[in-house]
Amino acid sequence: MTFVCECCELDLGDVPSVWAFSAPDYWSAPGVGGESFLEEELCCIDTPEREERHFFIRGLIEIPVKGTEEQLTYNVWVSLSPANFERAVERWEDPGRVEEKPYFGWLSNNIPGYPETLQLKTRVHTREPGRRPFVELEPTEHPLAVEQRTGIDAHRLAEVAEVCGG
Repeated sequence: MTFVCECCELDLGDVPSVWAFSAPDYWSAPGVGGESFLEEELCCIDTPEREERHFFIRGLIEIPVKGTEEQLTYNVWVSLSPANFERAVERWEDPGRVEEKPYFGWLSNNIPGYPETLQLKTRVHTREPGRRPFVELEPTEHPLAVEQRTGIDAHRLAEVAEVCGG
């Protein structure tokens, strides 16, 4: 998609507007093993030595780009409680899952270009089968949460591309 910034009329050309993380940041931590798995949409990190298991789901942080119908999208991982993870898996193919109450979670990726984003509080909103959940950040003053609420100017996409490696 070609973007022209509404505020400064700068033609940004084809700037990427979707950035994805292939795994939760904890995936490469020492001690991961046991029954750990990483799939396209779901992840479990088992640390047998610490007798801990953590569950993750993939979702989308969507940030409106002002003056366009487009959005900046971060494809991220969010940790869920064991009960919420089980519920999400149980309802995975159920069209009625869109009626689920949002699941509480913790953002599990550190997104470049922002202050620390690991462990930001989220609400994970399921959508119809085949669509990744929408990740709503807690409405704090963290710059990522502010951008999600208020949107960004198109020239911000170029800044994101620079720090994300695009």
